[in-house]
Amino acid sequence: MTQFAYFCGHEQWHPEQLVRHAQLAEAAGFDMVVVSEHFHPWVDDVSAAGFAFSTIGAMAQATEHISFATGVTTPLWRFHPAVVAQASATLDRLSGGRFNLGVGTGENINEGPLGFDFPAYAERAARMTEALEIMRALLDGEKLTYGGEYYTTDRAKLYSPPVGSVPIYLAAGGPKSAALAARKAEGIVTSVKDPAVTFERVVEPAKAAAAEAGRPTPKILATRWSIMANDDEEAWQVLIPWRGLRAPGRLEAVDPKTLRERADEMPRSEILDRYSKVTNADEIVATYRPLVEDLHADIVTFQMASLDQEGLIDLLGAEVLPRMRQIAADRT
Repeated sequence: MTQFAYFCGHEQWHPEQLVRHAQLAEAAGFDMVVVSEHFHPWVDDVSAAGFAFSTIGAMAQATEHISFATGVTTPLWRFHPAVVAQASATLDRLSGGRFNLGVGTGENINEGPLGFDFPAYAERAARMTEALEIMRALLDGEKLTYGGEYYTTDRAKLYSPPVGSVPIYLAAGGPKSAALAARKAEGIVTSVKDPAVTFERVVEPAKAAAAEAGRPTPKILATRWSIMANDDEEAWQVLIPWRGLRAPGRLEAVDPKTLRERADEMPRSEILDRYSKVTNADEIVATYRPLVEDLHADIVTFQMASLDQEGLIDLLGAEVLPRMRQIAADRT
């Protein structure tokens, strides 16, 4: 059965606000909250950047049954993969087995500020391959001595292990990362603009790679951005903390100021047109139902922003989630 997740963005809201959002999402009937993990936000003027692992620990104590996923963290530079495994095990214990680890190859805005080089995709994928092997082994209880090209461990072991088996989801927007996820992870995190394109470039390559490796098809955690606003002016106000996300050079930038300046030089329409805009529950359902019906996602994530975020969460619980669950039930 399809599950539904609410996105908690550290780039806009401070940790204490996100804990409140998680509580509201649980009360609204969501199955999961997907929590972004960033060192820097996308702009420097209206933004935030709390430490996601601490925020999730607080969320775990403030909720009862909703599950959590990082969406996503990078276990390649700021954190050794073994440290990410340790953090994941701790969060799984604090939440009573409700934690899922989402990882990705990252952006320079999180690594460059701390002095790390941000190499091309080939090296990032090679590092991720080793990281996935290390994290999976440690989360599965192994005492691990590992000698890779990028990472080593010497009899490393998690002495506060997870409650159960923590699933690992790898972010993928194309066939290479999708195939790696199929070989080394349990699931895929993918951001969807066109469901047909995502199905062709992510889902089908993952299925093929899993079959070739003799592994189960990875679960799909699909996210989609939408903006709740009555007109373009309101939509722009909603997008102010996120406008740098669509600026040129997003992967390479170090300073949020740079992305903010680049975004503000662009026509507003060019940024607004890259987001789905919705004004009511019917339009929200229309925006997200293809992730169920066409993409067949296992987890559908509402990655939304509004000038009244708490009111939006209430609306999603009262008028959107019941209809989305019915759509999912009808598909099965």
